[in-house]
Amino acid sequence: MHPCIGNRRRVRMSSLPGNQSSVNASVFASAEPLIETREFRIGGMDCAECARHVNRALVDVEGVESVQVLLTAEKAIVQLNPAVTAVDMLRQAVARAGYTLSSPDAEPDVHAEHDTAGFGQFSRRVASLLALVFGGVLLIVIAGEWLGLFEQLTQRVPFWLGAILVIISGWPILRNVGRAALNRQITAHTLMTVGMLAALVVGEWTTAAVVVFFMRMGDYAENFTAQSSRRAVKDLMAMAPQVARVERDGHVEELAIGQVVPGDTVIVRPGEKIPIDGIVLAGTATVDQAAITGESMPVEIAIGDQVFAATLARLGSLRIQTERTGADTTFGRVVRMVEEAEAHRAQVQRIADKVSSYYLPVVIAIALLTFAISRDSLATAAVLLVACSCSFALATPIALLASVGAGAKQGLLIKGGKYLESLARADVLLIDKTGTLTWGKPELTDVIALNGGSDMDLLRVAASVERDSEHPLAEAVREAARARGLALGVPEMFVAVPGMGVRAQVDGVQIAVGNSRLIRAAENLPLAAELEQAGKTLLFVARNDELMGILAATDTMRAEVPRALARVRKLGISQIELLTGDNQTTAATLAARLGISYRSQLLPEDKIAVVKEYQAAGHTVVMVGDGVNDAPALAQADIGMAMGAAGTDIALESAHIAIMRNDWTLVPHALHIAQRTMGVVRMNLGFTVVYNLVGLSLAAFGFLPPIAAAAAQSLPDLGILANSARLLRAKPSNAEEF
Repeated sequence: MHPCIGNRRRVRMSSLPGNQSSVNASVFASAEPLIETREFRIGGMDCAECARHVNRALVDVEGVESVQVLLTAEKAIVQLNPAVTAVDMLRQAVARAGYTLSSPDAEPDVHAEHDTAGFGQFSRRVASLLALVFGGVLLIVIAGEWLGLFEQLTQRVPFWLGAILVIISGWPILRNVGRAALNRQITAHTLMTVGMLAALVVGEWTTAAVVVFFMRMGDYAENFTAQSSRRAVKDLMAMAPQVARVERDGHVEELAIGQVVPGDTVIVRPGEKIPIDGIVLAGTATVDQAAITGESMPVEIAIGDQVFAATLARLGSLRIQTERTGADTTFGRVVRMVEEAEAHRAQVQRIADKVSSYYLPVVIAIALLTFAISRDSLATAAVLLVACSCSFALATPIALLASVGAGAKQGLLIKGGKYLESLARADVLLIDKTGTLTWGKPELTDVIALNGGSDMDLLRVAASVERDSEHPLAEAVREAARARGLALGVPEMFVAVPGMGVRAQVDGVQIAVGNSRLIRAAENLPLAAELEQAGKTLLFVARNDELMGILAATDTMRAEVPRALARVRKLGISQIELLTGDNQTTAATLAARLGISYRSQLLPEDKIAVVKEYQAAGHTVVMVGDGVNDAPALAQADIGMAMGAAGTDIALESAHIAIMRNDWTLVPHALHIAQRTMGVVRMNLGFTVVYNLVGLSLAAFGFLPPIAAAAAQSLPDLGILANSARLLRAKPSNAEEF
């Protein structure tokens, strides 16, 4: 997995004179304890109930502040006080719950693993095989008996022999239920075990055997689902190469990824996977970036381009300067976010878990009431057998995990179920302009010097000021200056004014480049109004507060945006608004082309205020931005979606959904996934409630014999798994609509 996260709170004490020892003591007494966040591997978890047991076991350990147990990733994220909590305390607590705990960075002890787990695993397999064969044969016999083919055959088997076979076949389940009972815990198998024992007490060993058979079948189904989810994560992790070819001091050697450091030069040959994130120093290649962006079409990479770990250089070789390695790469962070997505649980999932915790006591109460009224032990056993609490636990997480996994394959990084739930009920879409609706690569179209100045001097001065700016318009100015061969000056006293522009000193003169809010002399300029009416974005240049001239640029809108917005409206979002720092005329021109409303000349804090305004009115807000200057608004929105987030640290951190490639069709596709997922969840929960109500009623009134009840309890799980599996086959909207 990944090394431990070093999230810590520290208190540092400086030396104090001896006469201040009492003060020192009081400071130490009030000092906040050091808290570490650690990750551990958890072995033996097969179902959601297992994850809850591990969670309870760890939470009860002294010094543990919080716990997140991730079933799919087979790990626990624990916040603890290392001065109080030792790893052995955690290991013992997990062992008492029936599972194993180890450090993610520890080397596995193959021999110890074989010695301690080999026989147990072998015995479980033997018991499982016996249960399946025994149960299968028994079902055939019982069916034949109902058809009159095997009269009195089961009666010829001694009860004691049947009971022994039942106990052996069901021993792994009996052991886990007993261990949970000693820890004052009720599991999903508790009811079935009680029903099985009740069947033995009333002499129905055949019914008890059928119960064991279906319990083991249910275990296999849920374990298969869990293993499928884990396999998806492990397959994802396996895509990253573990060895890199590094050039140091003129020599090329193969090193483990852990030995590669930022600044190293990595050599990638044709047909090899890129092992690190970095910048191309030399060479060209056709690179398949599907592992990061989900895009099947390869891209051409040349000197100066950024490349990502786990992508494939199909044609050509590259020399790459390393920027990030291992878990710090974009791919490593994607893997971690997919692993931890289940930690962000939807509200509907928390409700289902709460219902599940109350459901078991309610069923036991119904069984006792049935026996008290009817004195029918078979009906009482049937009530216990037909109740299926697993389906409540499975109804939500399986569907959410399926959608998160399917989205990741298509270039949508969804950070958890709660964001899918919020996205499904979203009714407002707010959109940034530069880098979101447009490509974020504007081109300079006009250089207009005023007051008798020179166009070339105007461009040279503006490009010198913008020399260190990261804004897309600054790059357009620099590119235009490079194309004309202009020699740039070195800016001094550079100051960026958010949402307005920049100021700097060039050749000893104060220069400002920005919009009309920064340069007041540009207000109400007729020439500027004409350029804005043409949909161009303007930069005004001033020397010592005197207007030098105007630079005009255009940024091409993404071709798929109009169709994508039409799809968004069909999915139920009618309020769509453009939020931009551009002037009103430019914003109005673009908004009119798209048929949406707009707000112009906004600062970053103004965008946050707009999001809060809609939220205060009771709306669920989706904000789509490029993740750079929009990061605060993305974080404030109910759902922040970052466009083209691959390789952008702030976008991956601030957004709730990262769109890994520059494709607007993924915005409506994300909405489609969310709405479809919550529809499946509601269907799962509705089916579970109705099925259990009908089953409990039939059993309590004696219409459902124990054997039929035992068979019936496994059907909801299979139905939920099959229904949720449909989400794995979701196709991108552009394949269906565009």
